Amino acid sequence: MPSTPAASARRWRLPVLATAAVLVGVTVPGAAAVPAPEAQASATTATATVSAYDDTYYAPAVGKTGTSLKSALHSIIRNQTKISYSAVWTALKETDEDPANSANVRLLYSGTSRSKSLSGGDLGDWNREHVWAKSHGDFGTSAGPGTDLHHLRPADVQVNSIRGNKDFDMGGSPVSGAPGSYTDSNSFEPRAADKGDVARMILYMAVRYEGTDGWPDLEPNDSVTNGTAPLHGRLSVLKQWNEQDPPDAFERKRNDLIHGKYQHNRNPFIDHPEWVEAIW
Repeated sequence: MPSTPAASARRWRLPVLATAAVLVGVTVPGAAAVPAPEAQASATTATATVSAYDDTYYAPAVGKTGTSLKSALHSIIRNQTKISYSAVWTALKETDEDPANSANVRLLYSGTSRSKSLSGGDLGDWNREHVWAKSHGDFGTSAGPGTDLHHLRPADVQVNSIRGNKDFDMGGSPVSGAPGSYTDSNSFEPRAADKGDVARMILYMAVRYEGTDGWPDLEPNDSVTNGTAPLHGRLSVLKQWNEQDPPDAFERKRNDLIHGKYQHNRNPFIDHPEWVEAIW
């Protein structure tokens, strides 16, 4: 059952309270360790950005919870510009550009920095990974969920093939070419740095595509045997990943680029990760 807005807000503010406690010499029971300076600066930037969108873009959703929040967010983010599948190649070279090397993209699941020119289908290339597997609802690569940049990421060809259309869960054997990632017969676990990204991409899709515009009604569940049903799991694990791996500067910049230049809609769970618990 979703926690109350107050409880959710307390949980996400905890590191800030801990920092304040250290500064004034007061101990906060159960508080997290003091964030690194760069993490504090990142959190400050995120707060400023979200505040601006709360007054405009998210205004119809602020203060709501549960199905009311999900419905309000769907109405907001369904207004998007659709791009072609071929245009995704060009977009990913910008949205996933390696901050340390503008000639490269950063790959999902491995964190590898690879030349933008190595886009394709051969071993050593990177290709377009559908984080919400396109077979889960059978929407293919047509403009819509099949080309939605909010869940399309560059990934190593071989690693992408290993992931296949598996649901997300914990455990399995190490994935070759993606240190920290694991897989078994029916699930895939991304490395720690990508866990929250994956969770927020899956849950974005569940809010954006509600079966109202000719596409399947996509929903998360707690199964790892979803096959071609328009379902993706495992929800309980995705919720944990969302909290364990909060949005970082790379993810926020990506959200801004998709909103400002390509689709003109946002992933609300990057701006408000606490809304995951408020809905589910």
